[in-house]
Amino acid sequence: MKNESLSINSNMSRETNRLEEFRKKRKTANDKILELDHLGVKRFFNLDSNTYKDGALTGQTKELLGLVASAVLRCNDCIDYHLEQCAKTGSTKDEIVDALNVALVVGGSIVIPHFRHAITTIEFLEEEGLL
Repeated sequence: MKNESLSINSNMSRETNRLEEFRKKRKTANDKILELDHLGVKRFFNLDSNTYKDGALTGQTKELLGLVASAVLRCNDCIDYHLEQCAKTGSTKDEIVDALNVALVVGGSIVIPHFRHAITTIEFLEEEGLL
């Protein structure tokens, strides 16, 4: 039992590093893309950022929608990003899991591996105190 606990904690450390590594790589890559100074690219990034601001729907609701779309499209990087944004905009774990259930129903069983990925990321966000 003690060895299992050590193994789980070791895996969580590696996985936590996965989330931290994702954040670093995303920022570095986005900075490089923006340094290209391409008008169309800058406009898309601006459109993306503004899409998630409060409007007829709250930013919180929009992030949950982004999470659902990301899960259905099976993009783990997008799932991680939107999970963090969901936490930052005030979504609860129950709300996030409910949104992931919508993704599961819409996307079918192919979403299950990405749901697993999301649950692990949720655990890291909880450890960090974001959820």
